[in-house]
Amino acid sequence: MLEQILLYSFLAATAIQLFFWLYFFSRLALYQEKKDLPASAVPRPSVSIIICAHNEAENLKANLDRILNQNYRSFEVIVVSHNSCDESLNILSSLQYRFKHLRIIECNDPRPGKKYALAKGIGEAKNEVLLLTDADCKPTSKDWLRTMVENMDGKAEIVLGFAPYDEMPGWLNKFIRYETCYTAIQYFSFALAGMPYMGVGRNMAYLKKLFRQTEGFENHRDLASGDDDLFINQVANNKNTKIQLDPRTFVFSKPKLTWKAYIRQKTRHLSTSKRYKLPHRILLFTLAMSHYLHYFLGGIFIIYKFSIIFALLGYAVRMSVVMAFSSVILKRLRHKKLWPWVPALDAFLVLYYILFTPMILMNNYTQRWN
Repeated sequence: MLEQILLYSFLAATAIQLFFWLYFFSRLALYQEKKDLPASAVPRPSVSIIICAHNEAENLKANLDRILNQNYRSFEVIVVSHNSCDESLNILSSLQYRFKHLRIIECNDPRPGKKYALAKGIGEAKNEVLLLTDADCKPTSKDWLRTMVENMDGKAEIVLGFAPYDEMPGWLNKFIRYETCYTAIQYFSFALAGMPYMGVGRNMAYLKKLFRQTEGFENHRDLASGDDDLFINQVANNKNTKIQLDPRTFVFSKPKLTWKAYIRQKTRHLSTSKRYKLPHRILLFTLAMSHYLHYFLGGIFIIYKFSIIFALLGYAVRMSVVMAFSSVILKRLRHKKLWPWVPALDAFLVLYYILFTPMILMNNYTQRWN
């Protein structure tokens, strides 16, 4: 009797996993990007790029020049220095002599997180279209701005971009880059299915009016995080959100170098998921739980040597689908080197769920800048 219950549970978990890959994630694999429009047909709204920086002198020195030199007609770059005590202001001041479209705003708000710094930057932005990134991010090309706002076509009010991490040696780096891709697979695919639920603040654009209409971050002001995903979860819908997968819009940043730093970062980021809309929470919980049960129950069958054929068959069928779609998606996301590692990285995600679930539940939301 117990064996039958476990077997049916394993088959159900595997079926749910196949449903997510075939119904949701296949959309990203099959997505056709629109071809470049004639220059006269491409929207060219004035844009405000907003960057919040806390003691980011080195990153500003390394990355800001690429952002200030974007190939675009009319834009400003706003850097909000939030409680910085390093050389950030000196570096920004020297850049301002060369780039008149650079604006420097100081924010001395003592509250943790960057919401209040970002709100100040948005409040002082001159333009209706806002493009957000971070000080440690470097766009792939000088066409990042132009290509991101191409999708602001009069209907779209939100454009979600991709923000991967630099490639470095080691297993931690492989997992960080894969987990980032897997997260992108989820929010891009759900957006294509008409269910946008989050975005990444390192690379996304939206209209200033959305911020005004929702009173900014008022609904989650008690949380230090959530300036990106919770805001998008609140304002995005099936009509106002588009994605951008052009490699020219990818924004790279340096990953964490130790497991301790990575765990701290992810705990902070994932803590906001408890505030997502209920349908999104149910979907994400079902996706993660079915992933976990697929491996856990199959492992029990193999260890105790019953229903081994069903376990191996279930593993083989699911992994064949995962590998097939991952081959296309990872190539599109410019991470095809990770493809041979997908079976191991996919299994390792189960440990990721086991580790972070209790941390998220016990998190007290006392989060500060890195």
